[in-house]
Amino acid sequence: MRRIDVIGIGLGVFAVGGLLYIGLRLAGLDSPSAGIWSQVIFVGGILGWLGTYLTRVVNKDMTYNRQLDDYEDAVLQKRLDEMTPEQLTQLQASVEADDSQDLTSST
Repeated sequence: MRRIDVIGIGLGVFAVGGLLYIGLRLAGLDSPSAGIWSQVIFVGGILGWLGTYLTRVVNKDMTYNRQLDDYEDAVLQKRLDEMTPEQLTQLQASVEADDSQDLTSST
């Protein structure tokens, strides 16, 4: 994200807070009450956004993680595409041997 994007988002959030205050004033609240309620709504929104962000971090559903997984999948697929049928058969036998070994060692 560029610096100008951060400035734009900051100004947008500031403007939304001001519009929320004005909307509450027009709805009939006095100035202190409108200020308090606009802050409560604003902080609630920030906490909600923070909750979704932390959920994505914990679940590793961030853009970087997705890009890294896609890259690893593409590299593995390219390697599989470049293998000869004999190499694929050998790889499959190796995987099956590892699977059967894991099953016997876990029991």
